[in-house]
Amino acid sequence: MLMEKMISSADEGQTCSPLAGPGSGPHNRGAVGFVLVHAGAGYHSESKAKEYKHVCKRACLRAVDRLRAGALAVEAVTAALVELEDSPFTNAGTGSNLNLSGEIECDASIMDGKSLHYGAVGALSGIKNPVLVARRLLSEAQKGKLSAGRIPPCFLAGKGAQHWAASHGIPPCPAEKMATKFSLSAYRRNKRKMEVAERVEAECYQTKRARQAAENNRSACLDTVGAIVVDQEGNVAAAVSSGGLAMKHPGRVGQAAHYGCGCWAQNAGNAVPYSTAVSTSGSPFLVTEDCVLGGVIVLRCCKCVEDQTSQEDAHTLVEFLWSHTTESMCIGYMSAQDSKAKTHISRLPPGTVAGHSLAIEGGVCRLGNKSD
Repeated sequence: MLMEKMISSADEGQTCSPLAGPGSGPHNRGAVGFVLVHAGAGYHSESKAKEYKHVCKRACLRAVDRLRAGALAVEAVTAALVELEDSPFTNAGTGSNLNLSGEIECDASIMDGKSLHYGAVGALSGIKNPVLVARRLLSEAQKGKLSAGRIPPCFLAGKGAQHWAASHGIPPCPAEKMATKFSLSAYRRNKRKMEVAERVEAECYQTKRARQAAENNRSACLDTVGAIVVDQEGNVAAAVSSGGLAMKHPGRVGQAAHYGCGCWAQNAGNAVPYSTAVSTSGSPFLVTEDCVLGGVIVLRCCKCVEDQTSQEDAHTLVEFLWSHTTESMCIGYMSAQDSKAKTHISRLPPGTVAGHSLAIEGGVCRLGNKSD
């Protein structure tokens, strides 16, 4: 089943505000840029809706502050991810799911659409903001080869990633400061369920596992967080961060860290008319899965010139959307010309089944040039 809702607001003189409310009018008309973030695809309870929206709002503001200061897209998208990782309500950084050993191991990746460089970490412990390590890997790779012609790393995992982070000035974070009351409670609950499941016969276990999975879809921690950004030069960047699956095997690296899987960003070029950025969230897209639970945010943009004889009237047209097969997905978006971020919890229609239904929403945003 497909539920589609496209909302457009590209009218003359209007910044992007498809779901605009009071106070969302233009701000800082000289600034150009756009950010779209999400706080995970899963189930967002009504009781915590305010907190989910608030973290998306803060992430948008962090990114837009950097854009207004003239930062490039990759720096702005990093700022948004740091805010999402710092929230105890997301499954990334602080408050991430615990693995079988009761430890936090995070995955993160980031991609720069201008250079197509990519940086990622997998199964990383003891670092508060994994995206900062991924970002540093990307920037170090952009400097070129190391001594003796060695190729710099773009993807590190486990202890190697942790040691590399420390050697590049990224401070460690004690494990007790990253685990939250909610993540510890979820770990103890999941561990009890596993112990019970291991004592029952295989047939009974399969039935119980299906029932527990349905329950966990509503109560478990949310999945991967992400952000995508367009800067004043039209560059795009994307980033993603995740604590991974609850009770995963230590050392497991999820899709958030893999090249071309967790996120993608690519500027327009000779053979590519649009700049594109994508950040995904959810379960692996495997043919063996009975239902696929996931979400995605996407944007594409291009430069538009109304008067072909003058570049002064050029503007950037941004088309953006979010889609999910989970019960809900919390998103936020904002242009550098807006005074407030817009936040929204997208939900599947009543009566539809998560994993077998799809929701799509989005809009269009016109960004003026820097002199507007």
